[in-house]
Amino acid sequence: MVTGTSAAAAGFFATSADAAEKPTLKSGSVILFQGDSITDAGRDKKNQVANEPKSLGRGYPAVIGAGLLADHAALNLQVHNRGISGHKVPDLDKRWDRDCIDLKPNILSILVGVNDIWHKLNGKYDGTAEVYRDGFATLLKRTKKALPDTTIVVCEPFALKCGAVLKGEWFPDFDVRRAYAKEVADAAGTLWVPFQKMFDDAIAEGTKPEKWARDGVHPTAEGHALMSKMWRQVVGV
Repeated sequence: MVTGTSAAAAGFFATSADAAEKPTLKSGSVILFQGDSITDAGRDKKNQVANEPKSLGRGYPAVIGAGLLADHAALNLQVHNRGISGHKVPDLDKRWDRDCIDLKPNILSILVGVNDIWHKLNGKYDGTAEVYRDGFATLLKRTKKALPDTTIVVCEPFALKCGAVLKGEWFPDFDVRRAYAKEVADAAGTLWVPFQKMFDDAIAEGTKPEKWARDGVHPTAEGHALMSKMWRQVVGV
């Protein structure tokens, strides 16, 4: 039974986070989660209000947000979730001003990449790994120019070998995209949350992939909880 990270995983996370300065929460700090369905997690898009349970969904942003709001109750933090199911890097780019820049987040967390390959396998998208890399790099450059004081957190896309992932030819293309995500994050000097490493370590310690994401992509309650723990450890809040 995995109840936390292994010593090896904890060391990896600490090393990965050293590239960027960890944020300090202040009164009124805004924390924004961006991405696809993993981040969306069934949130109410008609009720986009900070800190509201319906607005945060049922996934890791809600778990992280609830913990931050409880642990720093005096700071009046504002936690937003703007993940949208099915979105890829080009989709984020189209709505970035409204759903990111205009919110002026102090901490911005981005998890995107699984649909960039999944939709390609389904014949709904023809973007290559290089299109993902270059589009993501451009998005981060645009963000840093508009929000120079924002701490950016790039989360590693992940896929577990079960469910839908076993039904398509995800590898090695997905590994290339994960490597590109790390390359882009390093070049932009962001924090990096290695979710694939985290899940791989949990599975190596004796759990099945389905425990963490039954279809290989969308986390279970345990998966979201593990992601939340690692995100907070890496970001340091």
